[in-house]
Amino acid sequence: MRSMQKKSNQVVKTRCRWAGSDPLYIHYHDTEWGAALHDDRKLFEFLILEGAQAGLSWITVLKKRENYRTAFDDFDPGKIAVYDSDKIENLLSDSGIVRNRRKIESAIGNARAFLSVQNAFGSFDAYIWRFTGGKPIKNIWKTHEEIPSQTEESVAMSRDLKKRGFHFAGPTICYAFMQAVGMVNDHTTDCFRYDEV
Repeated sequence: MRSMQKKSNQVVKTRCRWAGSDPLYIHYHDTEWGAALHDDRKLFEFLILEGAQAGLSWITVLKKRENYRTAFDDFDPGKIAVYDSDKIENLLSDSGIVRNRRKIESAIGNARAFLSVQNAFGSFDAYIWRFTGGKPIKNIWKTHEEIPSQTEESVAMSRDLKKRGFHFAGPTICYAFMQAVGMVNDHTTDCFRYDEV
């Protein structure tokens, strides 16, 4: 039976290998990762968090997520777009987030670019889902090793985001974003979430 293993008379769910054993990671895997997301505020949150992750592990950023929500006004792009130098200095002294000036400044610039995209397309959702034809791409990876770090779609998305003024939006970051918000289903085929999302 797919995605179930028997262990001492107890049924254990099979998950993607990367979910590991950390309860926070497991909860994220089981409830969010790969589920199609169409809420602009949440899409913006993932865009900022994926950029913050560059060069780090996702679990590092995931553990700081609540701090990010507080520090970045619950990812309200309208508020972030007008952050000034004093706010940047405050953020640089906040140990609850990744204290990297380039990443903080890019979050502000990305908020401005995000608002511009919303204005041009009606919503960021309408804009971003164009890269997968408006629906999730369901892949059929059997192992974690088969999953690519970027695809033709993430390269196109990266190119277009950069053209519109976004930073920390390379093809690999874009693909991680696509995976997180369910634009692609990259759960391995033995994972219990594969058919759920």
